[in-house]
Amino acid sequence: MLRVFIENEAGSDLKHHHDEVTLTFLRTERVGAAYPFPYGFIPGTRAPDGDCVDCFVITGRPLRTGDLVDCEPFGLMEQTEGGFVDHNVLAVPVGEGLPDLEVLRPLLTRFAQEVFAGLPGREVTVGRFLPAEAAWAYLEAGAADPRPG
Repeated sequence: MLRVFIENEAGSDLKHHHDEVTLTFLRTERVGAAYPFPYGFIPGTRAPDGDCVDCFVITGRPLRTGDLVDCEPFGLMEQTEGGFVDHNVLAVPVGEGLPDLEVLRPLLTRFAQEVFAGLPGREVTVGRFLPAEAAWAYLEAGAADPRPG
């Protein structure tokens, strides 16, 4: 299990930025596509781009900006942004069923290609969609232990 801080709500084209240590709100920007699922980061982790590891929480529940949600990872979406590795962990809230990666692939790929369209230095390339083991390996490479408690 891991804990995800929700920055951006599903259905919104507003990208919120928070201090990744204190979780204090910093600013908001409008992006080129609405988030298809709640999106945030995993506090206490470090991705190759220097930020916390990003995470899509695949759920129909209305998670709100600022929520902390206990999740189980089920996949990893390989991605680069502006030439830097910026993969996304794919997770579900604890107790929810696991979605099919192949069903999610076109939706998440399209979102990633549209979200920062036209913003210099924010070009996104999507790679493979990998199973849960790849998500855990990516998390463990970026933190001593990303799991809460």
